[in-house]
Amino acid sequence: VYRTAAVLALQAEPLYRPDDGHYQYKYWPAFAVVTAPFALLPEEAGKDGTPKTVVTAQGPLDLVQSSVWLVFSIVRSQPDSEQRRMEIHHVGEALFDFNEIARRTLAQHWSARSLEEQRTFVRLFTNLLERTYVTTIGNNRLATVTFQGETIESSSARVQSRLVTHRGAEIPLQYRLLERAGRWAVYDVVVDGVSQVASYRSQFNSILRTSSFDLFLDKLRIEARLTPAGGEAP
Repeated sequence: VYRTAAVLALQAEPLYRPDDGHYQYKYWPAFAVVTAPFALLPEEAGKDGTPKTVVTAQGPLDLVQSSVWLVFSIVRSQPDSEQRRMEIHHVGEALFDFNEIARRTLAQHWSARSLEEQRTFVRLFTNLLERTYVTTIGNNRLATVTFQGETIESSSARVQSRLVTHRGAEIPLQYRLLERAGRWAVYDVVVDGVSQVASYRSQFNSILRTSSFDLFLDKLRIEARLTPAGGEAP
C-alpha cells in the first residue's frame, strides 16, 4: 500500500481513485518526500504470482518525524474540511496508541470501569486529543520542527524534538513510545518538561473525586464540542 501510494505521489497522481471505493486524497508534494523511500522497496511474488511489497515497520524516530511533517503539510495546504480531518485522523491512528494513552490517563479509575465505559472513554478522549493536537498545529502552522534523535531501551523509546514558533520561541518536545507486536506507537508527549498524560490524569482525577463517571463522560463530550476542529482557535 505504501509503495503504491509513493509511486502515485511521485507521479502527482491521486493516491486513490474513486472507482477503488476508497477515500479520495489530493496530492501534496510533501507527502512524496515522506513516502518516496517506499517506492524503492523491493517486491516479491505472492502466492498468486503478483508482486508483493515487503514493508518493514518504522522505527521511533522515522515514525514520529514523518507523521509530524505530514500533519503540518495537511494543515498548511488545505482549508478546514471533513477530508482534512479524516486525513489527520488516519495519521494519528498510525502514530498514537490511544488505548494506552487513555489507560494511563485514567490510571486507577481504569480497572473499575466496564468494557463499554472504557471504550466510550477512549473514543471521547481520542476525539478531544485529535482536536487539541490539530488546533495546536493550526496555531503554529508557520513554526519549524527539528528532531534531535531517538533513545531506544528494549521496548520503549524516546524521540527528542524542538518546535520553534514564528516569533522565535523554542519549545522542546519529547515523544515517548512503546513497541508491541512489532509496532511502535506514542503513548505520551512531554511539552516543555510537562507530561501530557500526567497533566490530563491530574485533571481527570480531580473531576472523578467529586463526580460520577457518567457526569465525567458528559464533561468530555462538552469539552470536545467546545474545542475547534478546524485547526485554529477562534
